[in-house]
Amino acid sequence: MDLYDEIVRLRRLGQKCALATIVDVNGSIPSYESAKLLVREDGSMMGTIGGGCVEAEVWNAAREVIDTERPKKLNFSLGQDAAYDNGLICGGQLNVFVEAVVPQPKAFIFGAGHISKSLSKVAALAGFSTVIADNREMYANRERFPEADEVFAEEYEELFPKLNAGQTSYVIIVTRGHRDDMRVLRWAVQTEARYIAMIGSKRKVLGVVKELEKENIPRARLTRVFAPMGFEIGAITPEEIAVSVVAEMIAVRRRPDSDWMALSKSIFVDQSRQAQVK
Repeated sequence: MDLYDEIVRLRRLGQKCALATIVDVNGSIPSYESAKLLVREDGSMMGTIGGGCVEAEVWNAAREVIDTERPKKLNFSLGQDAAYDNGLICGGQLNVFVEAVVPQPKAFIFGAGHISKSLSKVAALAGFSTVIADNREMYANRERFPEADEVFAEEYEELFPKLNAGQTSYVIIVTRGHRDDMRVLRWAVQTEARYIAMIGSKRKVLGVVKELEKENIPRARLTRVFAPMGFEIGAITPEEIAVSVVAEMIAVRRRPDSDWMALSKSIFVDQSRQAQVK
């Protein structure tokens, strides 16, 4: 398989990877300028930049780049002694650029009401691929969500197995009622989604978490939830709420290696902080 085809395949699966490229060469090296090495999330590789100690060090850097999504520049000087020790009879210098290849972030919006219509539009404008899910076909349809990549009108439990909610996924729960919110949240906290948010007052949020804890769902899973959702900007209208939520999604997206708790206004997190203080 071609390396670029593999990058496309990984992005479609929602998986990150890192691409290392030799960008500058001086002297003799065991490879060539523009040679590439692809490192997947599971650590497996495709391609090569020459092997040996250089490739091992680049692999370590690539793993870090996948986690942080921040590029790195590496410089290597293959002096005669180092080159001989590693079986590389060369002695040149090379620079390697390692960059993250990240899938388009996907926003799973559960519920197809007025807030969801605005959320889908604003999220799409901000670069998110949007997926709409509701068990009411009269709400979940293409006429209401022309910008969405996918629209599902079916029962949530039937839909969950079809959704691949990984580390580049954002789950927003704005269904028509408490019962449906809980159904979706029960599934969402078991995924590896980067961002999970639920609409509702603090009282509603606490009621939901207590019910889920009765089902032996660990508190650590629930503290990942941003609820009430969105930044506190005094939002009232569906459009304003959408802006506050997407802004929060962007903050989480652009700070992948930061402590998400520092960003969250979640009642779950507030409780955790209070417990730590006590």
